[in-house]
Amino acid sequence: MTLKEIFMGGGALVAILTLVQVSPIKIDPWSAIGKVLCAIGRAIGKALNGAVIEKLDKMEAAQVETRMRLDEHIRVDDERNADLHRAYILRFNMELRRGMQHTDEDFNEILYNIKCYEQYCKNHPEYENNRAVHAIRHIENVYDDRMEENDPE
Repeated sequence: MTLKEIFMGGGALVAILTLVQVSPIKIDPWSAIGKVLCAIGRAIGKALNGAVIEKLDKMEAAQVETRMRLDEHIRVDDERNADLHRAYILRFNMELRRGMQHTDEDFNEILYNIKCYEQYCKNHPEYENNRAVHAIRHIENVYDDRMEENDPE
């Protein structure tokens, strides 16, 4: 078979092979069929589960609202606890300034309150925390003096 006979007899085949070689077009019928089936499946699923999906969306919105309310309650509760620690500190300082005697246990308790209050203030810079600075310093100074003097009361 000569080249002339190949071109004359199979010219169409050569032209197709040339086109495929010059501009390769990848045809994948399975992916096209898969996309169509997925679209049909989504439509059927939406039709069958539309009410369930709607209820889930409402539940999710309610859950977000509940979470926001819970976070606000936690914030208020934590701030209220910090306020109580500060009130204990201020009262203890007033008692010291008036000459009331306190035990080591009293000092341990108030030092714990100071620690909790200062930790809250450190973690929440938006909280107004400069209202007990002098009271804390005075309590700590009295405690340090008692430790130096080895004074149990």
